[in-house]
Amino acid sequence: MKIYTTLTNYNSTKPTFVTIGTFDGVHKGHQKVIQKLLKSAKENQSTPLLLTFFPHPRMVLQKDVGIKLINTIDERIELLKNTGIETLVVHEFTKEFAKQTALEFVRNILVEKLNISNLIIGYDHHFGKNRDGDFEQLEEYGHTYDFNVIRISKQDVDNIAVSSTKIRTAIENGEISKANNYLGYYFMLTGTVVEGKKIGGKIGFKTANLFIKETYKLIPKTGAYIVKSIIDGKTVYGMMNIGYRPTVNGKNQTIEIHFFNFNKNLYTSKIQIQVLYFLRDEQKFSSLEELKKQLSKDKEQSLRMIESFKF
Repeated sequence: MKIYTTLTNYNSTKPTFVTIGTFDGVHKGHQKVIQKLLKSAKENQSTPLLLTFFPHPRMVLQKDVGIKLINTIDERIELLKNTGIETLVVHEFTKEFAKQTALEFVRNILVEKLNISNLIIGYDHHFGKNRDGDFEQLEEYGHTYDFNVIRISKQDVDNIAVSSTKIRTAIENGEISKANNYLGYYFMLTGTVVEGKKIGGKIGFKTANLFIKETYKLIPKTGAYIVKSIIDGKTVYGMMNIGYRPTVNGKNQTIEIHFFNFNKNLYTSKIQIQVLYFLRDEQKFSSLEELKKQLSKDKEQSLRMIESFKF
């Protein structure tokens, strides 16, 4: 996959099949749009191109909202790469860029920069200044500038429309199984292992403490989870606690992973955690011994359930 970090660096002499969006989550709905793009481009021997933006427009235009994203930009690029997209343009979204009218966006970006022949969009796509542009307007511009517009209908899962917003809500509520079903893969956390208080090791549950530098990354609700990771090419399962460690009077939120049957020192390593299942809410125990007993129960449950995960 060829990746361009700005529209300035990309120009196409060949007609392109394009899809546009923030694609936070790269969920099942997004995947349907992308597969339609790839299929159509192949049938017409054209280049499939995906244009996405970072930061998320709401992070720029609605800073007070404090939106958290399902994926970091690196995670998003990794997921998009796995779809088979040949050309990816990740353009910086700024207030200046947002001032373009729908017509200016179509003319300056789609036509002049991307040499568009076909545009494939989701059912609710809006674009241009104040999101004034819609499907009907795109069709009009398509007639003017000689490109086709194809709209994908709603993608439903269990009769509920998939959306990044619904996935974010599920993750925030600890409904990881629901979020994973919408995503079509396991929600992930990517970070660096840093040194912790070493309390877990004292009770037989040594943990890797995960630091995520991207402050905009969505973190699931506090509690215990079943997780897995690929370390040195091998799949390693474990359980993760997100929370404030109330049993030891912790003050800052931590993300701690105890891997099963794993002893390697991971300090300073960058790892990716796939979150499989929500086990329970975070609790305050009367002693470390009581915490140890609960962790043993969590481990037993996790080991029983590991084989049931499908991705």
